[in-house]
Amino acid sequence: MNRNAAVGPAALPELREQVEAILAEARRQGASAGEVAVSVDQGLSTSVRKGEVETVEFNRDQGFGITLYAGQRKGSASTSATGPEAIRETVAAALAIAKHTSEDPCAGLADAELMARGELPDLDLYHPWNITPEQAIEQALACEAAAYAADSRIGNADGTTLNTHQSCRVYGNSHGFVGGYASTRHSLSCVMIAGSGEAMQRDYYYDVNRIGSELMSAEEIGRRAAERAVSRLGARPVPTAKVPVLFSPEMAAGLFGTFLAAISGGNLYRKSSFLEGALGQQVFPDWLTLDERPHLPRALGSAAFDGEGLATYAKPFVENGQLVSYVLGSYSARKLGMQSTANAGGVHNLHVSHGTADQAELIRQMGTGFLVTEMMGQGTNLVTGDYSRGAGGFWIENGEIQFPVQEVTIAGRLGDMFRQILAVGSDVERRGSLRTGSVLIDGMTLAGS
Repeated sequence: MNRNAAVGPAALPELREQVEAILAEARRQGASAGEVAVSVDQGLSTSVRKGEVETVEFNRDQGFGITLYAGQRKGSASTSATGPEAIRETVAAALAIAKHTSEDPCAGLADAELMARGELPDLDLYHPWNITPEQAIEQALACEAAAYAADSRIGNADGTTLNTHQSCRVYGNSHGFVGGYASTRHSLSCVMIAGSGEAMQRDYYYDVNRIGSELMSAEEIGRRAAERAVSRLGARPVPTAKVPVLFSPEMAAGLFGTFLAAISGGNLYRKSSFLEGALGQQVFPDWLTLDERPHLPRALGSAAFDGEGLATYAKPFVENGQLVSYVLGSYSARKLGMQSTANAGGVHNLHVSHGTADQAELIRQMGTGFLVTEMMGQGTNLVTGDYSRGAGGFWIENGEIQFPVQEVTIAGRLGDMFRQILAVGSDVERRGSLRTGSVLIDGMTLAGS
């Protein structure tokens, strides 16, 4: 069986026909407007542990999400069934819900003139990986074996997983927009446990790519997972102090993700963000820019249109340290008296400007402080900007790593933290849709022993 043909670009015409048929059925039943999203997903997942195969799973799912409007009343329903009767019933259910909801003057489709029109850019997102379950198992076992071989202190494993996934998605609405694309996503991750006496530490490494053959080698992923776990042995708390903090790229991505949440329309119109009303204000140092790049070929966050069919476009959210744009879909934009920024469903490939210094250079620049490589808990308050989270990492003195640290908390106020960024490193994290290097912040509270 050719699994790849099932959800690749060849499936798009049929899915477009289904979307158009559903919209026609919605009009027939009396909806004043409607939008439909359909997706078909297929994937293979294989996991091993301690040299044994734990799972081999093949999945295939299809679903329709239907949102209909009766004037400015909105109703939504979904189904995984594809037959005409199921579609008629789902449309009827969505319309019945719409007729019983309250009118909302901001409800409705995105503005017709903002829809993506003409030929959509080819972002090169679909690269199926013809890997068999046997080959996937072989790669996962090789990854784990490399981790065990890397250091004698690696005594246990917490799972190595290879995933290959492909999907086909089509969105359409009664403005006449229908667009779709096929995409792939492949990953390999390894979690290992290091031990020394009674002490044990766990850490991981992974890679993800649109193209399976471009993943980091299984052996390298295993080796890095082992090295990270071993490097944490002997971790201890440190005394409470106010010190510079260097966020590793993975942790820095979460920090900028919090910023995006604070400037998202939903939090702004609900008045649940400390950055409400901050448009035009200085929120970062004047050398820092955050911009969206939605059309990068093969990037994990690339998209030609957003979740409402609006054409995506490159733009800054922060320019020279100033907040120049919120993150808005059409509903939140109307609530705020603004226009959508084509970000219904999120931001596509956020790029954080950076300097030429890598993490090692930033550690030397910091002198004494804390390198954060792990975070725990949800201690972020978007309303007040208070930030307090459990953390692990490494203590730095004289510009060098001294020992691993655990059981500490880092705290500050997000507004101050953003303005007190001293540098962003050149070690850019590219395994996601938010691209940033290490981030050095001056003067956070480190609460330890």
